[in-house]
Amino acid sequence: MDRYCVIGNPVEHSRSPWIHARFATLAGQSLDYARRLAPVDGFAASVQAFRDEAHAAGDRAGGCNVTVPFKFDAAALATERTPRAELAQAVNTLRFEADGRILGDNTDGAGLVNDILHNAGRPLAGADLLLVGAGGASAGVLGPLLGAGLRRLVLCNRSADKAHALVQRHAALAATHGVTLQACGLAEVPGDYDVVINATASSLAGGEVPVAASVLRPGALAVDMMYGPAAAGFMAWAQAHGAQARDGLGMLVEQAAEAFALWRGVRPPAAQVLQELRAHLQQQNQNAS
Repeated sequence: MDRYCVIGNPVEHSRSPWIHARFATLAGQSLDYARRLAPVDGFAASVQAFRDEAHAAGDRAGGCNVTVPFKFDAAALATERTPRAELAQAVNTLRFEADGRILGDNTDGAGLVNDILHNAGRPLAGADLLLVGAGGASAGVLGPLLGAGLRRLVLCNRSADKAHALVQRHAALAATHGVTLQACGLAEVPGDYDVVINATASSLAGGEVPVAASVLRPGALAVDMMYGPAAAGFMAWAQAHGAQARDGLGMLVEQAAEAFALWRGVRPPAAQVLQELRAHLQQQNQNAS
């Protein structure tokens, strides 16, 4: 049996086991996928323990998904990284090679772009996009967003210096794709946008939306990279100001599909699984109430 897992702290909330179980069934793949809680200072040891346990059972450890707070630890652990992971300097997917190498990838940005294009049905070519936040979440998605044919991307953050540093790292890629890329503080956002993406933890902490409603063009798409209750505040704000609100559940499924394809060489039906997952969560909520 090939074994996979999601490693994080916390991790009990993760929907990844459900998602990958459906992927495996629909793609005709046989694998085991579980959650794994790692101590905040014990990521590398937890990965090694996972691999050792699989080997002791006569199974193969194929790889793992990595969630907060370990994406930078995963980048350090990888012996080689894909170009998009190298640019992000963060890794959310590890693949264990037979010769002992560990390939690190970052599927977050591809997942976000695929969800916007295919599930939300919103074109990105020629669009103006505002990305809020300059932490690891933004670092993971900025590269693929620049490759999606945008006209302009503005990255805003509470610390403008951090935003400028991330923009500088992506300046060459933006120039290659002909995208105007700039950085600013939260109070200095210029103009309005077709797409606004919240990559901050403001929703998770129950805080206020970090930007003014004036950034939303009529009918804009507003995406919170969180999902479930954590995204409710941002989505309510977007809807109240005439935007199309979307949570990060589609991104979660799409980035998982990227990881599954990296591991198994098969592309699972992400749109179908997203539809099933939303129905599953809705049923859970109804049962709980």
